[in-house]
This record gives sequence, C-alpha cells and structure tokens, in this order.
Amino acid sequence: MRKSLLSAALLGLAGLAEAGVVVKNVPYEIDGQPFEGKLVYDDAVSDPRPGLLMVPNWLGVTDASAEKAARAAGDKYVVFVADMYGKSIRPSNADEAKQAATTVRSDRALMRKRAQAAVDVLKAQTSQVALDTARLGAIGFCFGGGTVLELARSGSLLKAFVSFHGNLDTPNPADANNIKAPVLVLHGADDPAVPPAQVDGFMKEMKAAKVDWQLVSYGGAVHSFTDPLANTPGSNQYHPLVAARAFKAMDNLLDEVFE
Repeated sequence: MRKSLLSAALLGLAGLAEAGVVVKNVPYEIDGQPFEGKLVYDDAVSDPRPGLLMVPNWLGVTDASAEKAARAAGDKYVVFVADMYGKSIRPSNADEAKQAATTVRSDRALMRKRAQAAVDVLKAQTSQVALDTARLGAIGFCFGGGTVLELARSGSLLKAFVSFHGNLDTPNPADANNIKAPVLVLHGADDPAVPPAQVDGFMKEMKAAKVDWQLVSYGGAVHSFTDPLANTPGSNQYHPLVAARAFKAMDNLLDEVFE
C-alpha cells in the first residue's frame, strides 16, 4: 500500500531517513561537464519498481527537491532528480535561479539534451536499486514541468510525462508531433505565471498533434501549489489539498501506463 501523500508531505529529510527512504548523490557528465543529481527510493522494497525522472523547480537540486522526490516516490517508484544546470551552479535565491533557468529555457535543444542525459543516468542505476527500466516516466515542477514537456516534444521514449504547475509554451509547437506517450498537465487555474493564452496555445498544440493528453485545472490554485515553502499569496503558494489531488492524478496515470 502506498504511503499517505499528505503524511509524506510533512516529512523532512530526517524523517525520510527513518522511513527507509534513501537519498544518494549521483555524479555524471554531459560533454565533459560535471553534473550531480540525486537518486531517491525506499530501500524497504526489494522488487523492481518503475523509475521516474524528476526535473525540479528553478532552484535545481536541493534538499527540498529530494523531499519532493521522496513524496512522489513513496514505495512505488525510484526517482532520479535531474541536475539541469551543472554541479557548480546551485542557485541560492530567486535571482540566481531565474538566471540559471533562463539560460536553459532560452536553448531548448540544450534543455532537451540535459533532460535526456538524466534519463540515461536513471537507466544506469540498476546496480544501485531494483529498477524496471522498461517502465520509466518523467515528472517536473514549475521550470521542471516545462522541461518535461520539452522532453516529450523531443520524442523521448518514456511511458508518460507529467507537469506540475509548469510552463506550457514552446518555440516549436509542431514538435508535439514527436510525442509518443501520454502527457498530463496539472495546472493552477489562477496561476499568473501561466496565463490563459499560454494554456490555450498548449491545448491547440496538443489537439493539432493528436496527442494523448490531459490538462487538469485546479480552481483556487496558483503557481507552486505543491511546494510547502511557497508562501506568496496570489502568486506562488502551497495548496495542500490540490497538491494531494495532483499527486493522485499522477499516480492514476502512472498506474495505467506501468501496468
């Protein structure tokens, strides 16, 4: 039985350790440049589990992203938190995060390459954890949600792509024709960072490409609704009820594609 999402959402790293959740730093390289992500899983489970690439928000690889990975993983998935910036770039505030994220967002080919490289790192973790490499998906939050959608548009051969309060725009809407698996977008209906015009453009893109897609719009939710640290009313704010519903929607899709 999956651990309660609401209970897991309250755990810090110390509590996660007590619950049997393992967090391992995983160094890797892309074109000779050092990167470091985090492998997160419950070591009380011995059977091979599906794997999830998780692309975090614009702050990148942090203790908070590891906690969110543990929340997403529960005892059902192995999660690899991708490093989209490089090991030497660890934003400490919003200004630094914006600069790092903008560098990647302005080069979608680079974004896709780094995301796919992280998928390959996840696949290579079978010596560390019981992982079923035939059942892999990708999830992302905010900046990471937009990254996961670009990974889907690249034609990546995963089983599903899930975006939580992510950006929906893309410079090449026709690339949606490359999508080979279901796409789920979990969106705050009042999110000022993803305005209605962007949502409409995304729906038009998905319909034109005849993609298997869903967009769930949560009333009363704004940006970062899954982030317990978000506390800017009307802009970026945690919404625990919507967060629980969104994680359940993710689980429902993954249960379908991983069966």
